[in-house]
Amino acid sequence: MKIRSSIAGRIEEILVDEGDLVRKGDPLALLSSTERAALLDAARLRDDEEQEYWEQVYRKTAVLAPIEGQVIVRSIEPGHTVTTSDSLFVLSDRLIVTAYVDETDIGRISKGQQGDIGLDAYPDVVVQGQVEHIHYESHLQNNINIYYVDIIPETVPEMFRSGMSATIDIVAEEKELAVLLPPEAVRTIDGKSVVLQRISARNGSPRDVYREVTTGLRNEEYLEITKGISAGDTVLVDNGSFLLPSERRGRNPFMPSRRR
Repeated sequence: MKIRSSIAGRIEEILVDEGDLVRKGDPLALLSSTERAALLDAARLRDDEEQEYWEQVYRKTAVLAPIEGQVIVRSIEPGHTVTTSDSLFVLSDRLIVTAYVDETDIGRISKGQQGDIGLDAYPDVVVQGQVEHIHYESHLQNNINIYYVDIIPETVPEMFRSGMSATIDIVAEEKELAVLLPPEAVRTIDGKSVVLQRISARNGSPRDVYREVTTGLRNEEYLEITKGISAGDTVLVDNGSFLLPSERRGRNPFMPSRRR
C-alpha cells in the first residue's frame, strides 16, 4: 500500500525506516504544510525566539500508518517538498509470492494447495506456502498464455525482499506408497499402456512378454502405475543410454547401439 500525504508541504522529520514494523495509527513522518513552511522560513530570518514561537503555535502534521505492516519502501528524506500525489512510503501487511503458471497447467491448480517457495538468491532456503488466489485474466509471455497465482508463505525469513525472483513448486496431487517407473519403461501398443517383463517358460528358458498396466500421476521423472504390476516386480527398460562401460568397449562411439 502506497502512503501519501493529505496536504502538500515539506518533510521535517522521518520516524521509520525500511524494514520497520508499524502498527495502525503509528506516525511515519512529520511535515509542514506549504503555509507553515513559508511562515517558519520567514520567522527564521528574524530571530530564534520568533521561530520557536511559531513552531509551537503552528504544529507539524503527522503522516499515520493506515494499516499494520512492514515498511518496504521509503521514498522521502527530510527537507523534501511533496504533494498529495507523491508516494512517501509503501507498507506491506503480508508478503505475496506471484507465480506464473502456463495455461496448460492452470487447470491443476486450486486454492488451498501447498507449495514450496525457493528464492533464486538463496537456493538452500525453502519455505512452505499456500495458494491464495488464481487470477482470472491471462497474460501473454513469450507467446504463451500464463496466469498469475498468488501464494502466501507460512513464514517470512529475514532475507526475503520485495521483487526477488523465486521458484515455486506447487503440489497438485500426491500419493503415498505409489509404484513408480521411469516414463521410458511404459510403451503404448494398440492404444494400451504396457511394460516389458522377462518371465521363465516351462522349459526354463526366459522369454519377454508385454503386460498391460494402468498409469496414474506423472511428472518429469516418474510415472505412477496403479494396476498391472506390484512393488518389487522387474521391468525391462529398452534404452541404449543404460549400457555398461564394458558393453561399449571396443566399439565406435558414433555407431548406433541398441541394447536391452
